[in-house]
Amino acid sequence: MPVEVLEDGRKRVSAPLSDEDVRALHAGDVVLLSGTVYVARDAAHKKLLEDLDAGVPLPFDPTAQIVYYAGPTPERPGNPIGSAGPTTASRMDRYTPRMLELGLKGIVGKGGRGPVVREALKEHTAVYMAALGGGGALAALQVRSQRVIAYAELGPEAVRELVVEDFPVWVVDDCEGRDFYAEATAPWRKDDLLPESFRAGAKAPLD
Repeated sequence: MPVEVLEDGRKRVSAPLSDEDVRALHAGDVVLLSGTVYVARDAAHKKLLEDLDAGVPLPFDPTAQIVYYAGPTPERPGNPIGSAGPTTASRMDRYTPRMLELGLKGIVGKGGRGPVVREALKEHTAVYMAALGGGGALAALQVRSQRVIAYAELGPEAVRELVVEDFPVWVVDDCEGRDFYAEATAPWRKDDLLPESFRAGAKAPLD
């Protein structure tokens, strides 16, 4: 289903994502995400790429899919999942370009991404979105089901298949190279109050 623009300006999108869907998402957009997403963080990404190098099929086809960086806590009786907040996305920067090469279209985490990842998002027409840090209990309310599909021995870091409905995120890095965090803070910078070496665009001093 194409990206739906709601009356309040938010955008609703369902996984899997097409290139057209990704191009309709822009830095700063608030998005309600539905459908199947795959949960994996540090240890899982390491094993995924080790398996790939060893010729072992991946537990899911990343083509057009979304990966959520999280390590959910155990569910309580009657609930599909425990706390399901995002983990720091930059820890996956070393793995992300390769996952994007495999066709991954969306990533959800917490915090900013490095320049290599931002360039890879442009190259492969993909998008990085952030979920609310510290809001794991609220995030869990939008999870309809979950199951471990690989590396159960990793416990909370196992790869999971999650079905979500109107899971709230916002676009940080879009496929056009825009970075919401950089744009949002730019008007508030007071470079004239900083030493020259600390100002935006300043070159790092030589050792």
